[in-house]
Amino acid sequence: MWLVYALASAFFAGVMSILAKIGIKNTDSNLATALRTIVVALFAWLMVFIVGSQSTLVQIDVKSIVFLILSGVATGASWLCYFRALQIGDINKVVPVDKSSTVLTMLLAFIFLGEGLTFLKVVTMVLIGLGTFLMIERAETDANDSKGFRWLIYAILSAVFASLTAILAKIGIAGVESSLGTAIRTIVVLIMAWLIVFIQGKQHDIIRIDKRSGIFICLSGLATGASWLCFYRALQEGPASVVVPIDKLSILITIAFGYIVLREKLKKKPIIGLTMIVIGTLGLLVI
Repeated sequence: MWLVYALASAFFAGVMSILAKIGIKNTDSNLATALRTIVVALFAWLMVFIVGSQSTLVQIDVKSIVFLILSGVATGASWLCYFRALQIGDINKVVPVDKSSTVLTMLLAFIFLGEGLTFLKVVTMVLIGLGTFLMIERAETDANDSKGFRWLIYAILSAVFASLTAILAKIGIAGVESSLGTAIRTIVVLIMAWLIVFIQGKQHDIIRIDKRSGIFICLSGLATGASWLCFYRALQEGPASVVVPIDKLSILITIAFGYIVLREKLKKKPIIGLTMIVIGTLGLLVI
């Protein structure tokens, strides 16, 4: 069943990236992240009360709480970097770099969680890594554009924090109902995101957000909430070294929508890279 949740997580994550890209076009990325997190938090806690797991909150041990909080901090950092990269870079470039967290997560799962690292897994990691490298194709205009490097830095940081998120969450949700674990983490992200907004003095810009951007930001929040709930349910039941790569298949949905909605096209080399990523990811399912 965890496989179904992992695939659902990938779908909603792919849709989320497109909705967010449209929503933050004319909005500060940190402010947009903070607003999205409100929607995610409401959605997450609604699910907690629907499944009735709120009563188990007092039963969570200190270790789980600490790791859920640390996971939330890592998530917040990943989000802030990801949506900044998404705002200044093409989605077809940003997403592959962010998804490269798959390789790092598999390595961390081997080191800290004791999940096996076989020869075939190493092969899939190499495919995913090389595929990601091929997809990081700089546009010709980037040579004279400082943003050409800035989006890459933010995207790499996003990938690193995303990897830490998965490992910390895997430890934190052991023995915790997945919806409740997600909701707790979301509160941490919410506090962190709004803290950044107030430090930067961006809170007054809320009234300047146009209706269209506001709608897409909220929709991306709902998609994120759905993705999170599915992802952490899958992570609770399945191995992190497999759940995370499957979740990263959202790249297919993101790029497909990017082509249809945003008219962002892929050249030959990135297409080869995308194919390698997909083959490597699918290979994890048969190992």
